[in-house]
Amino acid sequence: MNRALALLACLTLAACQDEAAQDVSPIAFSDTAIGHYCQMELSEHDGPKGQIHLAGLPGAPLFFSQVRDAIAYTRMPEQSHQILAIWVNDMGAEGATWVAPGAMNWIDAKTAHYVVGSRIEGGMGTPEIVPFSDRARAEGFAHENGGHVMPLAEIPDAAVLAPVAGDAPEDDSEFQRRLRALSRQTKG
Repeated sequence: MNRALALLACLTLAACQDEAAQDVSPIAFSDTAIGHYCQMELSEHDGPKGQIHLAGLPGAPLFFSQVRDAIAYTRMPEQSHQILAIWVNDMGAEGATWVAPGAMNWIDAKTAHYVVGSRIEGGMGTPEIVPFSDRARAEGFAHENGGHVMPLAEIPDAAVLAPVAGDAPEDDSEFQRRLRALSRQTKG
């Protein structure tokens, strides 16, 4: 009998853990959604957005005014919460425009095709990394606007963490040294 009771307790505990799993479905951003870094309304910025769901913070993703910023966040060593999901706007989705990228056309950042190094600036006036669910659409965007198509894992740290031209000091060798050291730490 004690054995049956112990089994029942284990099954109940397992069921409770399943019910407590955090929902990381993408959330539509409203006109009042605030960008994590800039603390400004997302609607004030053109271009694709990002959202990141963190463990222990259900229903409250971090929103980003640029996809570049969302990717940078994932590569920073200071994060205190586990990243559970990263969503980015699909700029190849029906009706998506640079001014209105869409409130619910989110795609998993890990499966997106990104255009890196295009001439198009993001909402914060810095180079943007432009996500697409369809590789052919990404290639078409790159053909028109410059840049290269690549998956998330191949986006170089310098594309998201390096200073923007005009903001960097003339000699940024110290920054580059620290960036390389950080990259080795996170990969090792």
